[in-house]
Amino acid sequence: MGIKSKFKTFFLLDEDEYEYEEEKYEEEYEEKKPMKSQLSNSKQNVVSLQSVQKSSKMILVEPRVYAEAQEIADHLKNRRSVLVNLQRIQHDQAKRIVDFLSGTVYAIGGDIQRVGDNIFLCTPDNVEVSGNISEFLKEEDLADSRW
Repeated sequence: MGIKSKFKTFFLLDEDEYEYEEEKYEEEYEEKKPMKSQLSNSKQNVVSLQSVQKSSKMILVEPRVYAEAQEIADHLKNRRSVLVNLQRIQHDQAKRIVDFLSGTVYAIGGDIQRVGDNIFLCTPDNVEVSGNISEFLKEEDLADSRW
């Protein structure tokens, strides 16, 4: 083999190596493109903490007529917890409100709990209530335990 052929093989090998390296860089570039799109897709699923904090509210309501039950149900549909004080309304109207709110809470997958004398806590499905409140019943309350 002469020097001329040695130079040809030397330069041909170098050209092959450069082509291989170029292909390698092209493959890496193509692999990186989908990763960027995956990152942009994952950023779309991120929820800011401020929006979560703004959505959690507790509404205190003291209805005086049955017609206010729909307003309370609207708060529950908007994923707000509602504490309902029924001490200033007639017993039969209060019972109708509790029945209406029980249906609303069931429909949205929430929960309703009695937390005091004629006081109820209604929560949507995004609020978890843990624990319980014990109640000391008076003797006259035992006779009228229709709740």
